Amino acid sequence: MSLWTSHEIAEATAGVASADFAVTGVAFDSREIGPGDLFIAMKGEATDGHKFLDQAFAAGAAGAVVSEETEHPHVRVADTFEALNALGRASRARTLAKVIGVTGSVGKTGTKEALYAALDRFAPGRAHRSVKSYNNHTGVPLSLARMPRDARFGVFEMGMNHAGELATLTRLVRPHVAIVTAIAPAHREFFASEEEIADAKSEIFSGLEPGGTAVIPYDSPHRDRLIAAAKPHAARIVTFGQGEGADVRAAYVVRGPKGGSMVTAALPGGQLSFTIRQPGLHWIDNSLAVLAAVEAVGGDLAQAGLALADLEGLKGRGARLQVPVEGGAALLIDESYNANPASMAATLKVLAEEKVAGRRIAVLGAMRELGEGSEAYHAALAVPVAAAGVDYAILVGEEMKSLAKALGAGTEMAHVPDAAAAIALAREAIGPGDAVLVKGSNSIGLAALVEALASGKS
Repeated sequence: MSLWTSHEIAEATAGVASADFAVTGVAFDSREIGPGDLFIAMKGEATDGHKFLDQAFAAGAAGAVVSEETEHPHVRVADTFEALNALGRASRARTLAKVIGVTGSVGKTGTKEALYAALDRFAPGRAHRSVKSYNNHTGVPLSLARMPRDARFGVFEMGMNHAGELATLTRLVRPHVAIVTAIAPAHREFFASEEEIADAKSEIFSGLEPGGTAVIPYDSPHRDRLIAAAKPHAARIVTFGQGEGADVRAAYVVRGPKGGSMVTAALPGGQLSFTIRQPGLHWIDNSLAVLAAVEAVGGDLAQAGLALADLEGLKGRGARLQVPVEGGAALLIDESYNANPASMAATLKVLAEEKVAGRRIAVLGAMRELGEGSEAYHAALAVPVAAAGVDYAILVGEEMKSLAKALGAGTEMAHVPDAAAAIALAREAIGPGDAVLVKGSNSIGLAALVEALASGKS
């Protein structure tokens, strides 16, 4: 079954097709093109996708969306970015799927992946989700455009760093269920207060379909603010958390023998006992949000519990690797994709829970987009670092100067300017039986350190 025909693409985008063709996938990065895909030649600040048409078709593209002349099979439009949005809207308009939107300062991608796993287990091959962190003004319409015709469920991550962005994205996605995972000082540089961040995240509710459900963190200090924002748009509001009064609540939690947690959740219709493979208290909250959403779209809660038990860590977001070191191996917890004060504290708790034969080592990169409070936020990490029993810390980036000062002589540490400098130090420091946490904002580039350690390269 084709994803789109050239006729459908032309109709959706108000374009003109040069030939009849059908596509099975959509991409705007020529490096991601595979056989049968549609290549959307986007014009960006750095480059122009039209320059890569030959490369895309050499990789197997079946057609392209262009705004310039080409001899390749195509649909020509006035503006390829607008065409991408139009194709996303057309996909949303034709689907009968139940659609879930996910946002929050932390936990978006993990919750999205867990939801997908739960719904795909319930309806194999009929669930769709945005891949990677395609959660912005290009990633969201692309993820919509990729949704199969016969999907029963669609799960879409939506991010923002300015007010108004989520309002635009949620109008594209038009979710039946809208989740806010948590509110924390991420992108604080662009907001005057954490309350403003909560207001920006609550924009997701404005796109809810009639009869839709808002899923809100009960234990958040901004709970009532989120509920007030959801009320004009949601027919039903479901709270999740560990506090008494949450609609979906962790009534009983015990740490699993191999990490993770065993949870008994109280829901409006009864109880569910399940295991979470991923370690960390934050994953308990993520799982409760998953259960609330699965119930809201008519999924199977027992299947969701099984999916949570099987869910592995994601690259850059909790993947656990055994890396070679002289004399044996060490555990590396890869949290290199992103960081803010809340997620730093949560993952340092995960490191604290590791039973290690060697040392606990933390490679911590700077947290970006924190604004005027950056110095204080970095210095405050001294508390969770100490609580985690970190034996050796490698601090990466100029912003980490304040944490180095706050730690003082209490923790063995090194402060380096960049990821390249951290690689050599980490290689020298890590020994057999150590547990190593790697976390920082993506722009710091600690993914390169993870790759170097995993491959054994220096």
